[in-house]
Amino acid sequence: MRIAMVGAGYVGLVTGACFSEFGTHAVCVDRNAARIDMLRRGDMPIYEPGLADLVARNATAGRLTFSTDLAAAVAEADIVFIAVGTPSRRGDGHADLSFVFDAAREVAAAAQGYTVLVTKSTVPVGTGARVAGIVAEQRPDAEIDVVSNPEFLREGAAIEDFIHPDRVVIGVETDRARAAMHELYRPLFLRETPILFTDRETAELTKYAANAFLAVKVTFINEIADLCERVGADVQDVARGMGLDRRIGGKFLHPGPGYGGSCFPKDTLALTRTASDAGSPMRLVEMAAAVNDARKQAMAARVVEALGGDATAKTVAVLGLAFKPNTDDMREAPSLALVPALQAAGATLRVYDPQAMASARPLLSDVTWCCDVYDAAAGAHCAVLVTEWNEFRAVDMNCLRSVMAAPVLLDLRNVYKPAEMAEAGFIYRGIGKGRAA
Repeated sequence: MRIAMVGAGYVGLVTGACFSEFGTHAVCVDRNAARIDMLRRGDMPIYEPGLADLVARNATAGRLTFSTDLAAAVAEADIVFIAVGTPSRRGDGHADLSFVFDAAREVAAAAQGYTVLVTKSTVPVGTGARVAGIVAEQRPDAEIDVVSNPEFLREGAAIEDFIHPDRVVIGVETDRARAAMHELYRPLFLRETPILFTDRETAELTKYAANAFLAVKVTFINEIADLCERVGADVQDVARGMGLDRRIGGKFLHPGPGYGGSCFPKDTLALTRTASDAGSPMRLVEMAAAVNDARKQAMAARVVEALGGDATAKTVAVLGLAFKPNTDDMREAPSLALVPALQAAGATLRVYDPQAMASARPLLSDVTWCCDVYDAAAGAHCAVLVTEWNEFRAVDMNCLRSVMAAPVLLDLRNVYKPAEMAEAGFIYRGIGKGRAA
């Protein structure tokens, strides 16, 4: 079986590489010739643990190739995935589907013989039907079935999520398309992976519903953390007590400076817009998104408070810029709200991230870019841990304190233990720690 990925970005590249690992011949197609040249050289345009080795192994074996020629790739493919971006549309927050529809037109024009066209991009409910309409208008003579197969990949753990997924959701309308997708995912069927076949609309909505639920869960524990600080409780113990209930589970109950990334912010927004248009508003998701935005803005006030109420002429070390560890993704990262707010308060910023420095440079100005944790903390009156990279867990606290102008540490991810930080001589503040933190 041969597949083509239209779009060699995060989803398209990871999906194509993982399918090739299963033995499928995959070609990743992208209009960006520079990106395709990078991939052919073995250079990765994104940071994802294990991806470079996976791509190299399958490219060497001849199962994974890269091209700018969409028509040729589609003509040889049995299944074509659309994996292009669906950013929030300016003005109204709906998902911008122009790239999806353009890709559908090109695929329809190039398809030869029976072809399954799969929407892998995150799209609002009803998009598959619109794509099917475009295909029918473009090529009424073609044998093309349109399928929805949303991705559930966590940045930083995408390969593991693809090869050992919690579930696979596939929205089909014909038995022929179902058989083709069953064959493609045969390696996962053999492992007894839960694979849900449903209609297209249900598959599309499942993706948004899952992300919205997790966003609400994150927002909930963040508000519980704020309450813990007021009443003298420990949010980590509260979360542990909640998570032991199997109906709730412990994942996504880790308080922090607010969620970011490529999925939660835009997907919650798109879902609320879709729901509003359908006459079924989702007030809970709307409120979670608003609370999350406010939380990211409020983090600067915590830093100013830790500085004694005045950040003027103070130096702040920001440890971590990416929205989460094991990625260089800066989209909607809490640091993008924190840094400008601290600058507006009069602070000087020294910043460091293990992987996201290049991604962050076009987005942040008037900061000092540092080479490691200790460089960032040099002369700082406060260090703020924003992203929980493992590198930060292994910091030599005595060395860190020795290079700082004042031993103030604000831990927005609760990586460190308050008692240990106090013993190391730090004035330490975590999130949701109501007693002596």
